[in-house]
This record gives sequence, structure tokens and C-alpha cells, in this order.
Amino acid sequence: MSHAKPVVKVGEEVLTTDDLRQVLPRDVSDEDSAALADDYVNRWVTSKLFLRQAEANLSDEEKDVSQLLDEYRTSLLVNIYQQKMLKQKYSPLLSNEEIEKYYSEMQDNFKLQENIVRGMILKVPHDAPDLKEVRRWCRAIDSENMVKLENYGMQYAKMYHAFWDEWTPFQRINAILPNPVRNEERFLLYNRYFERTDENYRYLLVINDYMTIGNTAPLSYVEDRIRAILLNKKRAEFIKGLEHELYEDALQKKILNFY
Repeated sequence: MSHAKPVVKVGEEVLTTDDLRQVLPRDVSDEDSAALADDYVNRWVTSKLFLRQAEANLSDEEKDVSQLLDEYRTSLLVNIYQQKMLKQKYSPLLSNEEIEKYYSEMQDNFKLQENIVRGMILKVPHDAPDLKEVRRWCRAIDSENMVKLENYGMQYAKMYHAFWDEWTPFQRINAILPNPVRNEERFLLYNRYFERTDENYRYLLVINDYMTIGNTAPLSYVEDRIRAILLNKKRAEFIKGLEHELYEDALQKKILNFY
């Protein structure tokens, strides 16, 4: 059962809280979410107001966009299909050697634009048990203590996010903290274990590794980007081959007939 509430109405069209929920990202802070919601509402209102003006002031002939919509739909679907086939058929053929070679040759293009970290953040109520032990595990990170923290997080944490092996923008982690850190680089230089509190919760942050702006990004952090670049380089050649394959198949199955 939906509990959607109206947010704004333009004419007979209503934007609801459910509509906002569907378009807003879930992994952002309440403050960021509110800002994104305000921006989306403003754009929605502007778009609907312009549409009302267009409907009222354009002739029937000018408003007949059926051909344009058909052409756009065709172009969009063809592009989506080509991208899907490109990823399915060619992406598995991209070898680690090919990716590493491109990374090695083009390292100057992969300078970090943000500080990145590996570690863990734990958010627990003030009355959570065994905090002294938890702090000890955080200060002496090894595989055994990682497991202990995970088990503890599953039992007592309001939020447990481990990114031991996954480079993550520090800005994303910083946004979770009450009173976020201002000087990120200085903070990362001097902190491996960090605590902050708000009215209801205690936040425990472990920085196991970090890299700062201007350094060459680790391969694992840019691998998806490199894969996309290499796929795009092969795109024209692949699409041409795919066109020929579809053409020949259509002729053989008599889907395509010339008169």
C-alpha cells in the first residue's frame, strides 16, 4: 500500500514523495538527499510550466512530434542494443594484459581527482556493548579482527560498511560523519582510527590505506574506466561487423527482401 504524499502540483500533474524516492540515490546523506530533492523538484516544476506554455501556444501541426519520437525511439533502442552486444561479446575478450598495458602507457591520464581510501566505518548506538574491545580491534587490524568487526556490526550496528579491498572516495565516507572532516589530506596523513559522536550514535572509522589527489590512481580504481575506453575504441569496428552479421542473417531468413 503506497503512502505517497504530494510534494508539488502543476495544473493537474502531481509530483509525490514516491516519485522522488524512485529518482534519488539511496547512498547519500540526509543533507545531500534534501539538496538533490530540491533540485529535482525545481527542474520538474520548470519543465511542467514550459510544457503547459508549449501546449497552449503551439499549433496542432507544431505539436505533432510523432515522427521525431519514432526516430528518437529507434535511435535509442539501436544504441542500447549495440552497447549491450558490445559488452557481451567483446568485453570478455579484453585481457588483463591489454588493460594493464593501456594503464601503464596512459598513467598521466589517471591522476586522482579525489582522495580515496580503504577501510571500514561502523555506526553504533551509544549503549552498544563491548566498545572497549571494538576499539582494540579497530586499532590492530588484521584478518581475525576484521571478522570480529563484521560479526559485531551485524549484531549491533545501525550501519556497517567495510571497504577493505575496494578503493572508495573519502568524500563519500566523510559525508556519513557528523561534522565532516574539512582538510581531508591532513586528516588522512595523521589518522588510522577515528571516532566521532552525535546525539544518538558513535561513529568508528578505520583507514587501512589511502591515496591523495594528484597521485596516479591504482589500476583497480580505474579498471572499469579503462575497459570502457578500450570498448569504445573497438566500437566502430564491432558495430560494422554486427551490421554485416545482421544483414546476412536477415537475407538468409528472408526477413530482408529487395524489390
